[in-house]
Amino acid sequence: MQVAVALALTVGWIYLFISGIAVGNVTTVAVSGLAVLGASFLLAWGAETAEKDVPRAFAIAVLAILAVAPEYAVDALYAWNAGAGGATTEACRQFTAAEIESASGGLARACHDANLAIANMTGANRILIGIGWAGIAVFTVLRAAKTRDPAVTKRDGFLKDAVQLDTDIATEISFLFLATMWAFLVPLGGGIGIFDTLFLVGLYVAYIGLVLKSDIEHSEHTVGVPKYFQEWSLPWRPLVVLVLFGYSGAMIFTAVEPFAHGLEEIGVANGIPEFFMIQWVAPLASESPELIVVAVLVNKARSTAGFNALISSKLNQWTLLIGTIAVVYSIALGGYGVLPFDARQGAEIWITAAQSFFALAILVNFEISIREAVGLFVLFISQVILEFAIIRDLIAVPISSHDLLLAYTGLYVIVGAGLFVQRREALKHLFGLAGDAVRTAMGREPVNLENAD
Repeated sequence: MQVAVALALTVGWIYLFISGIAVGNVTTVAVSGLAVLGASFLLAWGAETAEKDVPRAFAIAVLAILAVAPEYAVDALYAWNAGAGGATTEACRQFTAAEIESASGGLARACHDANLAIANMTGANRILIGIGWAGIAVFTVLRAAKTRDPAVTKRDGFLKDAVQLDTDIATEISFLFLATMWAFLVPLGGGIGIFDTLFLVGLYVAYIGLVLKSDIEHSEHTVGVPKYFQEWSLPWRPLVVLVLFGYSGAMIFTAVEPFAHGLEEIGVANGIPEFFMIQWVAPLASESPELIVVAVLVNKARSTAGFNALISSKLNQWTLLIGTIAVVYSIALGGYGVLPFDARQGAEIWITAAQSFFALAILVNFEISIREAVGLFVLFISQVILEFAIIRDLIAVPISSHDLLLAYTGLYVIVGAGLFVQRREALKHLFGLAGDAVRTAMGREPVNLENAD
């Protein structure tokens, strides 16, 4: 019955997609949005069912890739347009920031598309942490009264209740830490080049290779649709997983772009700048399947699996997404090239890396409290609101939007560094657990580690 309801939510979009009937933006957003909702449930059920036969981390990694596939498509489109239009670091230097921003065609527009590729990518990554990580942490604690989630710890004090995560996610956090450290270096090169692609894509390939060698763990919390499918015999169980992944992936991939584009059109028609819509509204729409899937997992008292999915999504966007858009750009350019971006987008990458650094400092002890989640959200949303106000001249402040980005970057780094120093034993423990995972995958005995304080 639940599967039938989820499938019914996608029927309207299938009809519009196949028939090609032109409808208004409001109708497009409504119909495609329902399809994304239904597909997200199917995707979550498919991932939970798959845990019967493959390591949980791998099932979640597949889930994460499918859920954020539209983000790859949007970024790839802008990267392709930039390459096809001949945007290179040298060519874009001849234009001022205002000329690139206002361009409607030609080389200046290609340079603008290159900036949009970076803006969309950084916006998606910051939304995933600022709204995704923070919101799911709060949602987990609030739902604990009903779900009896054993991961939620009640503590005395203002907003002190916290979500305790399994140490199994040490590998994901460690790989994300390495990707974050590399990201700080990307703006120094003035663009995304071959070394960024090789390191970041290689890092993700190494991660997938590692989780494929993980043990299969059977969850005792599996209920409802996944439990029903897990009781199917071979080969029907893997087949239904493939069908759920394939169908939900197709729905998400085809429906999210019109959903996001429809929201963009509605926003622009109401006076919101195109750049702001592409950096924030479109990524928020493309991240919605992932957030829905995680909410489904949390609702089943599977908070660690939910955070694992969020971290896995952040990892593949912070590695594969950055690496692949540079490849798409070079193909469109007709030869190897460095995907260019201006100083403003360089600052966007820095603040995104800094936010990731701060978020990892929070999770290094495998815990996130409501207070920390609220801090993540407040820092994220305040920067977005202030930047919008500066761009639209709504407030008079003595700094530019570029300076604002650098100021928040410094704030994230200082607070994050302070947390890492305070939790240095937890950091050591984290890397020790990740090292054990690598040693185990290589057939060697893990080192016995004491729990960090």
